[in-house]
Amino acid sequence: MTDQPTPSPAGIDDAVRAELTRLRESIDNIDAAVVHMLAERFKATQQVGRLKAEHQLPPADPDRERRQITRLRELALSANLDPVFAEKFLTFIIAEVIRHHEAIANES
Repeated sequence: MTDQPTPSPAGIDDAVRAELTRLRESIDNIDAAVVHMLAERFKATQQVGRLKAEHQLPPADPDRERRQITRLRELALSANLDPVFAEKFLTFIIAEVIRHHEAIANES
């Protein structure tokens, strides 16, 4: 699969094309920020994983995970974001964090 631009439908006004470009550039910037924020989050969770491993704590903390999911659903509602989507997103991230914590614990 190649990264070729999607052809514009015939007859799209230059102003519409310019607005699409502006909006897509904004989306690209937001995507970059999300990736950098996730990288920072995982740096912090790696430190948590090392601390847990050093003190023989379990990789998962179901009570904290439930609180975080509840908190994120509330944040999503206040931001007009689908809370079901937000929960799925955080659940995916939590599963990856736990996988990392398990790997760190197995290294110790």
